[in-house]
Amino acid sequence: MAMSGALAQNNAGQNALALEQQGRNAEAEAAWRAITKGDPHNAEAFAHLGLVESRQENYGEALASYHHALELNPALPGLQMNLGLAFFKAKDFKDSIKPFTAELQKHPGDQRLIILIGMAHYGMGDYFVAIPYLKQAADRDPQSLPLRLTLAHSCMLSKQFQCVLDVYKEILALNADSAEADMLAGEALDEKGDSSGAIEQFRAAVHTNPKEPNVHFGLGYLLWTQSQYADAAKEFQAELDNDPQHVQARACLGDSYVQLNDYARAEPELEKALAADPTLGPAHRDLGIIYADQDRKEDAVRELQKAIELDPKDVAPHWRLAKLDQAMGKKEEAKAEFAKASSMNKESIQALSQKLATAPKPAQ
Repeated sequence: MAMSGALAQNNAGQNALALEQQGRNAEAEAAWRAITKGDPHNAEAFAHLGLVESRQENYGEALASYHHALELNPALPGLQMNLGLAFFKAKDFKDSIKPFTAELQKHPGDQRLIILIGMAHYGMGDYFVAIPYLKQAADRDPQSLPLRLTLAHSCMLSKQFQCVLDVYKEILALNADSAEADMLAGEALDEKGDSSGAIEQFRAAVHTNPKEPNVHFGLGYLLWTQSQYADAAKEFQAELDNDPQHVQARACLGDSYVQLNDYARAEPELEKALAADPTLGPAHRDLGIIYADQDRKEDAVRELQKAIELDPKDVAPHWRLAKLDQAMGKKEEAKAEFAKASSMNKESIQALSQKLATAPKPAQ
């Protein structure tokens, strides 16, 4: 940030600026603060004070200084940009957008501002609005892989799956070995109902970088949805080999073993998963199934009831609990749970029928 002639000719201003330029931020802060106390109407001094405060990550103080400078001189060059950057670095993405937009109006097409506005919307979770800014920035920088990956994530998170696949092609042209891009394409294909294509993409991601976080988990989950439980278990185990703290992978590994009727291997995995996260409803359900098989009826009832408490819409624990109550001679309890399970199944069938009835008919 440059100084006006009047401030530049001032010895105190020259000294403060020299400290600022040398990166001696604490000393520069003290020097600029002294100037603002002596001249409380000096907008430039407040702007410089905000800059050195921001460099020290004292964003609250920096924002106060910048706002004071704005009140004194709204047209001060670079002030809106620095204000936006302070908001952005403080992760106050919403408030960063207004000063960034004001600067973009002064400097149309400024690549840095376009990226910052796009990333601010991304940081807010406003992915749909972020896309045009990120796309414009990516178009202006054909070699930028990070921009395209962020754009692909925005498309994915806003459920614009074809957009993900279009950006994926651009990423491949820059880096044919991007595991992250393969995973994103796989997720998009899965959302579009192309399970085999999704699995193929995740297998490519595993081949490219078997250590990529969540790559084995993603492939395992896709295989699990296709009832390929043995192969899914291998992928969940591979994810745990990479990250032993991956609770979802451990819970899914346990469930895969349950689906394979390998209760001896499932039980310790499920118990470990629940020790890390007791809110995993399916893990409680699976443990209930295992305990019932071991004739640990009271333990099974406890786990199934917990599963129902965590996910009342899951019909499986209701049906399992009904069968268990029946085996324990609890006729009324069994009757009630069977009724709930039956009602939930009817609702599911009705919802499917409604969906089929309202689906567009194929062209003749």
